[in-house]
Amino acid sequence: MPQQDNLSDSNSAGSDPSVFFLSGILGLEAMHLWISIPFCSMFTVALLGNCTLLYVIKTEPSLHKPMFYFLAMLAFIDLVLSTTTMPKLLSILWLNSREISFNACLVQMFFLHSFFDIESGVLVAMAYDRYVAICNPLRYVTILTNSVIAKIGLAALARGVLIVVPLLFLLRRLPFCQSHVISHCYCEHMAVVKLACASTWINSFYGLFTTLLFVGLDVTLITLSYVRILRTVLSLASKEEQLKAFGTCVSHLCAIFMVYTPVVLTSIIHRFGYQVAPHIHILMASVNFVFPPMMNPIVYGVKTKQIRDRVRLLFRRKNF
Repeated sequence: MPQQDNLSDSNSAGSDPSVFFLSGILGLEAMHLWISIPFCSMFTVALLGNCTLLYVIKTEPSLHKPMFYFLAMLAFIDLVLSTTTMPKLLSILWLNSREISFNACLVQMFFLHSFFDIESGVLVAMAYDRYVAICNPLRYVTILTNSVIAKIGLAALARGVLIVVPLLFLLRRLPFCQSHVISHCYCEHMAVVKLACASTWINSFYGLFTTLLFVGLDVTLITLSYVRILRTVLSLASKEEQLKAFGTCVSHLCAIFMVYTPVVLTSIIHRFGYQVAPHIHILMASVNFVFPPMMNPIVYGVKTKQIRDRVRLLFRRKNF
């Protein structure tokens, strides 16, 4: 019963407001070692896949194009999101290492929430890239110059940071005088807010408002881009041309569904799903930070011929 004892000790740690404890996967403590196997496997594949993707894009001149620059941004963001969460999660599952300082918790929260917002912005940029490539192909190179791509990346970065910084300041002002056990495997914003012994409606409102506003805005912009793309594709003469044009969007659409669907479901469950078992919510939220980073390089590698050919060539050279 050492895990129960640790949680009891951490409950009594309210005298030290700088120390918090992550609960792990509540209700499945006896299965932590087994649960660590798929998480470790997904994390390893995510690291290898995204590092390979970044290397291939950097070293292959034919991939120095707008679409692949945005894909490199996505790969870097996926690396940040997975490395921010998975090492601590695995240390909980393997070593029962639950302690985390409040400052480290805020840093983790900053990277998680800001880089998700940055990723959302990059997905919008990738939708715009596909819109220009299909609807205005003759102007593609002149519209999406390296300067424009850099500005889009910086705008996504600035937006992500500016959204999250107020969230952290609102959290720092709260007193934590009761339990310091965060019912999660990482410092999820609402899980930490629920531990405060003061009114938290501002924190809850700001978190929900920014999530709905910016995710809603980004999804709307992506939808508008694809409505225009669909109209253009359907106007093409032959079925072969239509399939070829829309085939360039499949990888991006997969990335959109993998990123947005779990986040929206997790946010709704955390605020309104009181009947959902805690371990279901924790598992869903944790998988969200490792499954898309694992799948994105696989999907783009399979669907994008230039990347697929370059990776094959890379492994052939290593074999010889």
